[in-house]
Amino acid sequence: MLDWLKTLMLPVENPTVIQSLIVIMLAIGTGIFFGRLKISKISLGVSAVMFTGLILGHIGYRINLEILDFIRDFGLILFVYAIGIQVGPSFFSSFKSEGLKFNILAVSCVLLGGLITFFLFKATGLKIENLVGIMSGAVTNTPGLGAAKSTLEEIKNQYPERNFDDPTIGYAITYPLGVLGIIVTIIISKILLKINPEKEMRLFRLAKIKTELPVISKKIRIIKPEVVGKTLHQLISESGKNIVVSRLKHSGSEAVFSPTLDSHVRMRDVLMIVGLEKDLEEFTEMVGRNSSDQFIETGSDIVTKNFFVTRQSAMHKKLSELDLYNKYDLKVTRVFRAGKEMLARPSLELFYGDKVRIVGTEDSLKEAERIIGNSEKKLIEPDFLSLFGGLLIGIIVGSIPFMVPSLPVPIKLGFAAGPLITALFVSRYGGISFIHSYINNGAIYFMKDLGICLFFAAVGVHAGESFYENFMKYNGWIWLLYASAITFIPLVLMVFIGRFFMKINFLQLSGIMSGSYTDPAALSFSTSYLDSDVPLQSYAQVYPLVTIFRIFVAQILILLLV
Repeated sequence: MLDWLKTLMLPVENPTVIQSLIVIMLAIGTGIFFGRLKISKISLGVSAVMFTGLILGHIGYRINLEILDFIRDFGLILFVYAIGIQVGPSFFSSFKSEGLKFNILAVSCVLLGGLITFFLFKATGLKIENLVGIMSGAVTNTPGLGAAKSTLEEIKNQYPERNFDDPTIGYAITYPLGVLGIIVTIIISKILLKINPEKEMRLFRLAKIKTELPVISKKIRIIKPEVVGKTLHQLISESGKNIVVSRLKHSGSEAVFSPTLDSHVRMRDVLMIVGLEKDLEEFTEMVGRNSSDQFIETGSDIVTKNFFVTRQSAMHKKLSELDLYNKYDLKVTRVFRAGKEMLARPSLELFYGDKVRIVGTEDSLKEAERIIGNSEKKLIEPDFLSLFGGLLIGIIVGSIPFMVPSLPVPIKLGFAAGPLITALFVSRYGGISFIHSYINNGAIYFMKDLGICLFFAAVGVHAGESFYENFMKYNGWIWLLYASAITFIPLVLMVFIGRFFMKINFLQLSGIMSGSYTDPAALSFSTSYLDSDVPLQSYAQVYPLVTIFRIFVAQILILLLV
């Protein structure tokens, strides 16, 4: 009676598409369940899908070869594109500050791992495809494995008579060591360096106060006789500061209005100014003093409202092009993008999904909504035209061949780096035509987790088919020894150089370590173990560039040494 259920659920050697989908769901479902279990604050998260896939493959479950490649590649594409969109804005802006230092340290770690792999190739006689798989597992780098497999497929197409080992076997054997290696290094480093997380957090906050410049608003009163009668344009020009005057109230009057740059100031006028704290303090000292006037905020028809950019008429337009003040008596004071607050300069270009703070009357704000839009519902709904347009460009970019003399096949960015680079630039520049950078956080996390789960399920089940045989055949314990060198040597040097020479805060260093090995499980552990979200920020700063270098190192090793 239940034969149909047995046919669906029990392992078969040649599964149908439906049976293959059942296997994928089993791998993901059981993997997520076990990934949530914690032992001493340590959990594998979605990485557990890889191991449940291995177990299912080992006991006889299979995935139809017609959909295996699709599930694996499509999952990888979704994962890296979501990462690029998520960290793109902070990735580029970080290079203006400490991000450059962090990325130099992280990329050096990647190159050292590649160099160790090269020496192991020369010293051990192992095939490079196995060593690249060992390297990818030892540094828990899924995109690097995907790039290596894609490159091997290209070589197979060029030389069909040649046989290659599957790098997934080495990856599967050494991946647990990679995850645990970072966690162990963080624990031991914290103990040996006598790190106090609370003290590190205080030092981190102190450093941020000195380097970050938040946009604030301030009320001031004009009391300096020498500035009375001058226009706001003259005062701002003489101060040399980037500030916005959002409101003005003349002394003895209850009328509050949004002034033009041609407005003249009078003695004891009250101004509402917006800008960087240091700039506002210096401007205040030049023209007067702080004011406690409450009427300028509440006693007028002037109100402040936030709008989301959702209309085509405002996208990729500079504030000077929209000219909201001269047309509608509206003044833009701030723009919020990807968690970052920016002063509304005339040259600032608006992107889809930006939040814009505008000062004006109720009637004029209706005009702002007509031009800028404010459809939060539209932002919540997924824009599949934009999403799949971006994915299409990413696939095309990843498929462009780059001819390099002496290499057997052209280098391609592949399905790992192509979509990632595309997403970074879409995120940085706000999009191309109908392809925009805004995807709400829920959708990004869904894409990222779904993509990596599909990839892990496909790779795990396929590798599990002959995992035990390969572990015994290739002496997996020796492979773990080789992986230990790739895992621990760069990590130990990173801690030593980062802490003692670069003077990097340990909370940030933990994020760099997790980001250098593109390991979400280690990141999750570090935030819990150190009771801080600081590692998340440095992880995001190094992840994109590290991923690109991991991909290229894996490809170059395959192309040069295969």
